[in-house]
Amino acid sequence: MTATAASAPVASGVAAVRRPRRRRALALIGSVVVLGAFAAASILVGSREVGIDDVLAALGGSIEGFDRASIATRIPRTLLAMIAGAALGVSGAAMQGVTRNPLADPGILGVTMGASLAVVCAIAWFGLSSATVQIWIAIGGAAVAAVFVYAVGSLGRGGATPLKLALAGAATSAALASFISAVVLPRADIGEAVRSWEIGGVGGATMASIQQVAPFLAGGFVLCLLSAKGLNSLALGDELAAGLGERVALTRGLAALGSVVLCGAATAVTGPIAFVGLVVPHACRLLVGVDHRWLIPFSAVVGAALLTGADILGRIVARPSEIDVGIITALIGAPVFIYLVRRRKVGTL
Repeated sequence: MTATAASAPVASGVAAVRRPRRRRALALIGSVVVLGAFAAASILVGSREVGIDDVLAALGGSIEGFDRASIATRIPRTLLAMIAGAALGVSGAAMQGVTRNPLADPGILGVTMGASLAVVCAIAWFGLSSATVQIWIAIGGAAVAAVFVYAVGSLGRGGATPLKLALAGAATSAALASFISAVVLPRADIGEAVRSWEIGGVGGATMASIQQVAPFLAGGFVLCLLSAKGLNSLALGDELAAGLGERVALTRGLAALGSVVLCGAATAVTGPIAFVGLVVPHACRLLVGVDHRWLIPFSAVVGAALLTGADILGRIVARPSEIDVGIITALIGAPVFIYLVRRRKVGTL
């Protein structure tokens, strides 16, 4: 065998390794460019369009009136849409990895509604209005709902199958939504504000609320990122993962905690926004594959782009009014959910 013939398989193998890396790099660049374009459009587009010169002038304090007020409102709104979308996207990716359920999503599994009920009860019964306190309460409510749904979905033969978890989550979400209505309806003093918050949106964003929620979201993201390698092992099954030296309980606990923190904190400041955690991981798998070390960071970027784009769309289609982003994501996510169910992709990932 000649040296050239012997080196051919090696060269072929190197090329095969480089192709996925090149594809991921291109996907990363493309995702960041799209996110940047959406962020710029979110600041420029609204009931009143402004130019880039107006934005620069407003940041420098040399523009007054409505244009400056519009820009000052849109900047925190854009930032909140980006960090909340990133949080929900990563939360969904981590949930799908923990449960090995392609239908897992904070909304579908009842986690979002658990956070919502906790916040509503805190406002209605205890008068708690501090944003930081509400974030802690939302995280607690999300954790309780997640544990409850997983426990119910684990009952019976076969344990926590994807379909049983989805059904348990849907039933729990419906029950918690009824509880929220029972709490809010007798309280006319908070009814309008809570009903507006329940739709899910980023219109009331302020820099103060972003500063309060950012540490929680950063902590949740770090937990999910630390568990990314372990989630790859869990996809092979608990027994095989343990045989490979993976600490299954620790990995699952870290990823679940990170997912709950991200979902609860995001829900506290934006209200319940559905389907972002379902759509984003599936889209990212088409770009970068199933490796969670890539999937989780990509879910953050794509989730931020999706929620920012949905917010822009809600402002454009109903001018001079707007449609809350929670409605737009539901219109996008519901057909995707139906498509996934019809394909019967309810096995393990």
